[in-house]
Amino acid sequence: MARVSAEAAGGVNVLAFLDMVAFSEIGLYLLSVSDDGYNILVGSTPDKPKLFYDYSRHPRVLNRDLDSTAAGRYQFIWPTWSKLLSRHGYMDFGPKNQDYAAIDLLKGRNAYDVIANGDVELGIHLCREEWASLPGAGYGQHENKLANLVAYYNGAIGKYTTA
Repeated sequence: MARVSAEAAGGVNVLAFLDMVAFSEIGLYLLSVSDDGYNILVGSTPDKPKLFYDYSRHPRVLNRDLDSTAAGRYQFIWPTWSKLLSRHGYMDFGPKNQDYAAIDLLKGRNAYDVIANGDVELGIHLCREEWASLPGAGYGQHENKLANLVAYYNGAIGKYTTA
């Protein structure tokens, strides 16, 4: 579950969308064997999770096989995190800042209001260029099925409304 409050995020729909992105990017198993994905490095697999433990900064670990520095629950690459850092001044790469930064990315894709209003399918469409695992991203990586993501989102809504 996201670490920011529903109030800070802009509602449970936004929190459920963040959970869905984490599920899409990382998968259930890696979410379960890590700090809910906040400390995952790109290239992790269920057989070989790659974790980091210092939240003081983005780890900037280059996975040469994938040519990527993606890290954290939302798989921020270093250039993206660096831009967000200079724009918003996050003090660390901790879970709450990862949540706030992901929300900033939603806003940058003009998806935040759409998602806050509950249109998850349009939100996914608007964010597909931000996260390679979303359907239609077109990065040549595994893309999850829309129906599976919507189902996960709906389940996440239930977690936040009963919590």
